Amino acid sequence: MKDRKTAILKAAARVIAHHGVRGLRVEELAAEAHVSKPLVYYHFGDRAGLLRHTLRFIGDRAERYTAAQDAAAEDPAQELQHRLLLELRDTPEVRENSTAWGELRASAVFEPELREELARASHEWVREIADLLGRVDPTAPAPALVCAAERLTVLLEGLSTRWLIGLVPAGHAAELMRGAIEAEVEGLDLGSLEPRTACAVTVVAV
Repeated sequence: MKDRKTAILKAAARVIAHHGVRGLRVEELAAEAHVSKPLVYYHFGDRAGLLRHTLRFIGDRAERYTAAQDAAAEDPAQELQHRLLLELRDTPEVRENSTAWGELRASAVFEPELREELARASHEWVREIADLLGRVDPTAPAPALVCAAERLTVLLEGLSTRWLIGLVPAGHAAELMRGAIEAEVEGLDLGSLEPRTACAVTVVAV
């Protein structure tokens, strides 16, 4: 039963990446996953439930492929760079994941039921990057770490979108990201806490 649920989620991510959220039809999804339509409803209740679980599946899948690479990192700075640059890796899995994430994020403008799950996933991602930044510079204050992490993840989402639609080559997007990481790490040493506090509070309040 678990394998069928995973098959449905994989199919949902694939359909959303290619046709968008509005192009997701339960009948077509069931056919894509080689399951019955009632089974889709059995696992996810309704279309909104399916979308929420698909978003979580996409996040978990990204966590798995980044964690596999992070294991090879020699130090926190290298792990931080790996974690962020892997989202710009030109592989079918990353392309599908990033495209589906972008489609779900855009659809949340019109489908409020997705916003809570998106907020949770974004909050966790910012916290993970903030924790890595804290390992790079253990003396940096927590608000500065959270703000730096928020800026990096927001930039990465924008670069990923531009790369996916062909506006920016993957190599150039990676170079821009490396420059941003370097700037944020250097900025942690400045000790200017006041401008960063409001940003950190905004993220914590999600």
